[in-house]
Amino acid sequence: MSEARARRTGRVTIRDVAARAGVSRGAVSLAFNNRPGVSEATRERIMAAVAELGWVPNQAAKKLSGAATGAADTVGLVVARPARQLGLEPFYMESISGVESVLEEHECSLLLHLVRDTAQEIAVHRAWWQARRTAGSILVDIQRNDPRITELAAIGLPAVAVGHPSLTGGFTSVWTDDAAAVHEAVRYLAALGHRRIARVGGHAALGHTMIRTEALNAIVAELGLEPARSLTTDYSGEQGARATRSLLASPQRPTAIVYDNDIIAVAGLSVAAEMGLSVPRDISLIAWDDSQLCQLTHPTLSAMSHDVFGFGADVTRRLFDVATAATRRPARWRPPYCCRAAAARPRRTPPADGDRALEPRLLLRPAGEARLTPGPALRPGAAPFVPAERPCGAVGAGAVPYRAGVPLGAAP
Repeated sequence: MSEARARRTGRVTIRDVAARAGVSRGAVSLAFNNRPGVSEATRERIMAAVAELGWVPNQAAKKLSGAATGAADTVGLVVARPARQLGLEPFYMESISGVESVLEEHECSLLLHLVRDTAQEIAVHRAWWQARRTAGSILVDIQRNDPRITELAAIGLPAVAVGHPSLTGGFTSVWTDDAAAVHEAVRYLAALGHRRIARVGGHAALGHTMIRTEALNAIVAELGLEPARSLTTDYSGEQGARATRSLLASPQRPTAIVYDNDIIAVAGLSVAAEMGLSVPRDISLIAWDDSQLCQLTHPTLSAMSHDVFGFGADVTRRLFDVATAATRRPARWRPPYCCRAAAARPRRTPPADGDRALEPRLLLRPAGEARLTPGPALRPGAAPFVPAERPCGAVGAGAVPYRAGVPLGAAP
């Protein structure tokens, strides 16, 4: 909103003040709350702009900062990832955009810092909170027995943790239902006839990596498939390519691979082409998060899809609830499976001793609804995959509907 428009509408925002003073919104917040971080000359220029425009802070921002604490109207986010790698990850870029969309509504700012490890992250959060530079924080990449949970709870830091409630202690949590997503993808692959499914995951210590690994092992055992092989990476394309090459060069080559993020999935697609394998005829690939990367490849990658922008926005709204002592239950998001051209029946190969084929059957219903029912080797009651142009199963708020690619059941 321009200064002229602000005067005309009578609604002046922190952005207008920042533009008038030639500074960032964070600097305006620091100056207005009389906190360190800006020079005296800059503070005077900002306060002159405040007086000139008649700006009054947003009430929600006041509640976030708290009159008693005098904290800046700023939310902290610390990420233990290399800067170059973080810039390539669609998940973080989309989720941060969602965070900013809510902060913009409340005239607050985001303070982002990259660190090497959790010990450094704890130190940064503690320094911010003790200096009243932040009014609360978003915690990401939660680990099992994560030291941040106890250390940051001890200093009374208001925070929302992005992770399963079993990992986040007393912090409010927002998480994706990773186990349900893994089960849905594997059931679908099994219904297509895949018996040897592998996974390329993220950091071994991350809580969601462990949850996905346990879920994969459980579902392949339940369906009577071959034991799944999981390899871990640092989420980089380089390690994703290396892990894929190792799987595809092994004597027991999988017929389908599930990837924990889009970057390593795209790297895996390149490796398959490099090794002369056709996707999905020779190998089926499924990615996580379903960013634009998945939709721009050839063939387009099948993916576990959810509204990452909306997820980041929901996390931030819940942080406002925490800061204002509003009661709200933890939020679970369930990514639906989004099938495209990168998953299909495996090539026909002689079955191993004791193998039973899993043959999906397509049933047509009077209203035009279609669904796949499991073949004889799937346990009764296993959730069917719904290949209709609508959301799959019971999904969380903001979930992206299934979008069809080329027919997946075509014979090779």
